[in-house]
Amino acid sequence: MAIDAPPVTPVAASVTEAMALARDHLLALQDPEGWWKGELETNVTMDAEDLMLRHVLGILDPVTSGAAADWIRSRQRPDGTWATFHGGPGDLSTTVEAYVALRLAGDARDAPHLARARRFVLDAGGIERTRVFTHIWLALLGQWSWDDLPALPPEVILLPTNVPLNVYDFACWARQTIVPLTVVAAHRLVHPLPFSIGELSSMSNARTPAAPSSGRQRWFERLDRVLKGYERLPSWAPPKVLLRRLALRLAEQWIIRRQESDGSWGGIQPPWVYSLLALHVLGYPPDHPAMARGLEGLDRFTIHDRRGRRLEACQSPVWDTALAVVALADAGVAPDHPALVRAGKWLLDQEVTVAGDWAVRRPQLAPGGWAFEFANVNYPDVDDTAEVVLALRRVAGLDAIRRQQAVGRAVAWVEGMQSRGGGWAAFDADNTSRLCAALPFCDFGEVTDPPSADVTAHAVEMLADEPDADPRRLREGVAWLRAEQERGGSWFGRWGANHVYGTGAAVPALVAAGVGPDDPSIARAVSWLERHQNADGGWGEDLRSYDDPNTVGRGTSTASQTAWALLALLAAGRRDSEPLRRGIGFLVDTQGPDGTWDEELFTGTGFPGDFYINYHLYRHTFPLTALGRYCRGAAS
Repeated sequence: MAIDAPPVTPVAASVTEAMALARDHLLALQDPEGWWKGELETNVTMDAEDLMLRHVLGILDPVTSGAAADWIRSRQRPDGTWATFHGGPGDLSTTVEAYVALRLAGDARDAPHLARARRFVLDAGGIERTRVFTHIWLALLGQWSWDDLPALPPEVILLPTNVPLNVYDFACWARQTIVPLTVVAAHRLVHPLPFSIGELSSMSNARTPAAPSSGRQRWFERLDRVLKGYERLPSWAPPKVLLRRLALRLAEQWIIRRQESDGSWGGIQPPWVYSLLALHVLGYPPDHPAMARGLEGLDRFTIHDRRGRRLEACQSPVWDTALAVVALADAGVAPDHPALVRAGKWLLDQEVTVAGDWAVRRPQLAPGGWAFEFANVNYPDVDDTAEVVLALRRVAGLDAIRRQQAVGRAVAWVEGMQSRGGGWAAFDADNTSRLCAALPFCDFGEVTDPPSADVTAHAVEMLADEPDADPRRLREGVAWLRAEQERGGSWFGRWGANHVYGTGAAVPALVAAGVGPDDPSIARAVSWLERHQNADGGWGEDLRSYDDPNTVGRGTSTASQTAWALLALLAAGRRDSEPLRRGIGFLVDTQGPDGTWDEELFTGTGFPGDFYINYHLYRHTFPLTALGRYCRGAAS
């Protein structure tokens, strides 16, 4: 089918040419089956832990370790450290894990690059100051005592869902990690390294300087001592006889039940590797079907190219495909174009129609919606579901009844996943326990899944144009978004960096829901964006903004973040404003000859303050969407 491109006038030819070039580039990236997927780049802990996992399982080979080591070395900073995001500061735990992996791959302790890393580790307090999860890996390798780790009893699986700190009080990614870790910790699995890393120890017994404890922290410290006392009981003691065997059996069943068809657990690295370790310690050999599928799945998450061998923490085909469909439709690609039809059919095939963990809190809610990955029926999410519905609206040539039924199920599911107060979280409803984060082993990343502005915005935007949506749900979502606006006019970005992302999602959603462009909340958001525009016309926000309020809305301009700001300004009716024209100019001027944009900086967020993502397709889909909406406005 022909592509209906907007007319060149009155838009400058350079803008329409940039849009056409980007459109053609994106079309060429589509897989024949209909999906798009860009690389999901994180940091070298993925590759370091992959080598450590293979060592513990006894399957590490020289070819794998050599290729992974090449990649890890290539990511080392000049000061000898490794960071959690491009351009970020050295991170102690990441550096320790990279160091251990390189030693495991055969790098000499006194090699210059490891000597530089070692100086940083010792200056930062040594392995004693690393996070709990790094200590777990060191315990697995015989370099840390299991006695010095917080208690992780598998009996937690026995807690009913109405008892605090049951596994469903944790976010899906946390519970999928905690359950297998309790199995590993119960068996105190150790596969020693063929060397010592004592050179990284500060010879101190304290991980951090003593700090005043709150009443809650003191309570959890006492609980940890009680649980450790329980762990020291002999296996024949009545509590152990009655509870431990039952807990381990239920945990094993829980883990096996949640393995996905592609061999993963939740489609993400942490629960995947810990589940493999748990099955290993339970006696599953490497050729057992569950283990074999898991290891084969990791291979499918491994990229081999000129940049080196590296492991993706996750894959994002559903998300990328939905964003690509919206971008192409905004760029004038006809609804019945074969590329959009293939994408729409593929998306319909990915619908999740079985109940997952979310049903624990919403047992009467019928399933519906989409997950992030190729295979993840246990954990569909509101964000992907909203974006897929928005994409399916832009496609013609699909089975009308099938699409209507899938969208209807998705809308009902999203409405049913609304949390108290009116907001939406990604994977669960009302997953807001404050106790979980206070546990001693929860020192890395988010462990609950409360509502966020960006997910709520996408849900509101989807419901706003759905004729059968519940108007009360929509009103509550709009009210929640209004209440979450920051004093300066922006919105916090939970899953993207950071306030530029949150604002770029919230403004179009509110306008779609009927909030006028001159409404005070919209005006404040526009003013915030205009104040934070860079001199080059673009927008950028450094990931340090999650920790340093002085950097909120500030950073090197990127194509994806510039596009987020432009989408907000376009929705707010500022198409003819000077800031918007300068932003469009930035996208045109920085586009490469192949039609896409370079973007080494990470603009995706896994855990604010701890774990970040470079979605390689963000640099393309979002700018194309912005250029398309700008050109469409000129043609209207």
